[in-house]
Amino acid sequence: MILTFSVFPSLKVSDTVVELYNATLSVHHLVENADECMVFDNEALHNICFRTLKLTSPSFIDLNHLIFAIMSGVTCCLRFPGQLNSDLRNLAVNLIPFLRLHFFMVGFAPLTSRGSQQYSTLSVPKLT
Repeated sequence: MILTFSVFPSLKVSDTVVELYNATLSVHHLVENADECMVFDNEALHNICFRTLKLTSPSFIDLNHLIFAIMSGVTCCLRFPGQLNSDLRNLAVNLIPFLRLHFFMVGFAPLTSRGSQQYSTLSVPKLT
């Protein structure tokens, strides 16, 4: 089973001219060769960073942080034991109604910016 995470370009966040051509030409291969495709829209990611996370000028680091958090959540069932969706085949059986309809728009909550997360440094003496 092949799971892909694909970012579709937008004109608002584009930095190269050929992004749209690459995305258009790759869709055929994703339909034919991938079993599950998690799709991200670059413009939607930019809007989330700007409107929800209140970042004045989101960078690719901020967009990648959102994608990283979602990828970590989606693959959590593969890394840790559990009853539901323990492998990619079970995930596909539960989510894909027809073989060629294997493109998913993912969601994630809660949305927090990288700087707003509170943390504390723990040392060995504090833990023991």
